Amino acid sequence: MIKIIISIAAALVSLACGFLLGILYRKKVSEREITSAEEEAKRIINEGIKTAENKKREALLEAKEEIHRSRSENEKELRERRAEIQKQERRLQQKEENLDKKTDTLDKKTESLNRKIAEAEAQEEEIRMVKKSQLEMLEKISGYTVEEAKQYLIHQLEDEVTHEAAQKVREIEAQYKEEAEERAREIIVTAIQRCAADHASEVTVSVVPLPNDEMKGRIIGREGRNIRSIETLTGCDLIIDDTPEAITVSSFDPVRREVARLALEKLIQDGRIHPARIEEMVAKAQREVNQAIKEAGDRAAFETNIHGLHPDIIKLLGRQKYRTSYGQNVLNHSIEVAHISGLLAAELGVDVAVAKRAGLLHDLGKSIDHEVEGSHVTIGVDLARKYKESEEVIHAIEAHHGDVEAHTVIACIVQAADAISAARPGARRENIENYVKRLEKLEELSRSFPGIASSYAIQAGREIRIMVKPEEVDEDQMTLLARDIAKKIEEELTYPGQIKVHVLRETKAVEYAK
Repeated sequence: MIKIIISIAAALVSLACGFLLGILYRKKVSEREITSAEEEAKRIINEGIKTAENKKREALLEAKEEIHRSRSENEKELRERRAEIQKQERRLQQKEENLDKKTDTLDKKTESLNRKIAEAEAQEEEIRMVKKSQLEMLEKISGYTVEEAKQYLIHQLEDEVTHEAAQKVREIEAQYKEEAEERAREIIVTAIQRCAADHASEVTVSVVPLPNDEMKGRIIGREGRNIRSIETLTGCDLIIDDTPEAITVSSFDPVRREVARLALEKLIQDGRIHPARIEEMVAKAQREVNQAIKEAGDRAAFETNIHGLHPDIIKLLGRQKYRTSYGQNVLNHSIEVAHISGLLAAELGVDVAVAKRAGLLHDLGKSIDHEVEGSHVTIGVDLARKYKESEEVIHAIEAHHGDVEAHTVIACIVQAADAISAARPGARRENIENYVKRLEKLEELSRSFPGIASSYAIQAGREIRIMVKPEEVDEDQMTLLARDIAKKIEEELTYPGQIKVHVLRETKAVEYAK
């Protein structure tokens, strides 16, 4: 046990000694390392100081070199700028010298120009004097003054221009007539030849025949009660005068006039004439006329083969049976216009059904123009819109009298068909007073132009024959004069069809043999 303890103690002593020795050895090693590190640090510091000094010297040298280089460049640039400035100064000096020379030259030229102007003015004065003397000599030789010579030349120029203008007008008219008239004639003649319709002329009064003059008293009644009852119920005026065995029914409304006529005929046939019977017969006549109106509208739609018309439009068409315009029955006229429009549309290759529909309805406003304010065109347009007709048909109605410009082919076709139907011989008639006034106005308008000797309306107003004064109007001016007269007739007169303007110029030479 003791041995063990001694051994352990010896071991511990050995370890302690070893530990102390290790510590001493490490201390010595650390001191040597510290000494070596201090020496190395000193060496590094010294080397760094030397390196820094070297770099400092190098930087100083580079800075000195850069300063020297910059100074050299600046001096060089300065020298170049001085040279450029000297060059510009020399150039400016040269320009000043040149400008001085040009100024001297300009002064010399100005003096020379002034001299030439003075010479030119002197020559101009001399020329003026020579011209004046020559004009005086020419006036003596020709017998014309300067103004008279100018007027002579102007008239001569006007004659030449008028001749050329007239010649050009004739050429253009001949060209267009040759191309347009032949085609138009073919289309219109074809349409007219293929169209056949019956026509009737009616007046604004109706005459009811009586079996004897005693019937007049019975129609008048006691104290006029019968005639008052008839006039009140029908809205027409009864004219009972000295005309034997006849009573005249007058009214602005043709339908009312027809109702009154039928009622009178029934009363005369029945023989019982008193207010109650009159009321009964007027009602019966009203029903018959309404039925006739519907049948006439259906007939018009059937004859023209137009479908889908509103029932009210058919009734309005039927009312046209009792409406006349310049003696032409409006319903027959509308049917004829529908046929002609369809034929023209077929010739031109456009919609035939629309053209016929527009032609049939173009005078729709005349059915009620006695009852509604406004022209028949405006009324017709309103009615067509009310019953939902197409815009193409409405435009044709609106444009058929030129109230608005025609923008479609259908509208132009309806215009032409309306004119053809109205202007054909025998289609319309007018009273003698209006006829005479129209012819007088036509002759008066023709005589309003200068150079007209006389004018005569012939061919029932379809031609105006004008005699001109040959000393005032030459052959070239005749063409322009005829054109101007025709244009004025179109602007100021209303007439059916067309009017031919025929201008004649006749020269005569008379001598007597003695």
